Amino acid sequence: MKITLERKNTEYLLEAKGVSGNTVMIDHSGMETVQGVSPMELLLMGVGSCSAIDIIHILKKQRQEITSYKVVVEGERYLLDDSMPFKSMHVKVILEGEIDAQKAQKAADLSFEKYCSVSKSFDKCVEITYEVELKTV
Repeated sequence: MKITLERKNTEYLLEAKGVSGNTVMIDHSGMETVQGVSPMELLLMGVGSCSAIDIIHILKKQRQEITSYKVVVEGERYLLDDSMPFKSMHVKVILEGEIDAQKAQKAADLSFEKYCSVSKSFDKCVEITYEVELKTV
């Protein structure tokens, strides 16, 4: 896996590009005008999107009808020398549709405990908790 970063202005704005050619704008969150997401936000987005792909895939295989999928990821940071890494993350998965609650919970369990490479990358250093909220239609 490989990405490239290219500076796009005279400050901190960077364009990240993956092998697919798709791009993400990254910026310093302390700037007056922020034109991209921060690197720390990208980490939260990675956990949320990786688990989303897993959960949607598992539920589709079980013929569950997802009409809406939303994820909220919150991270708690702490001061470590001169940096502020994540101490913990909490992921709230909000599903709507014709979905069996037990199947939704099992899909989340499988994602966070077995499949999600992003959250598994944090196993030794960040506590990741999750919950599933199922809204009926």
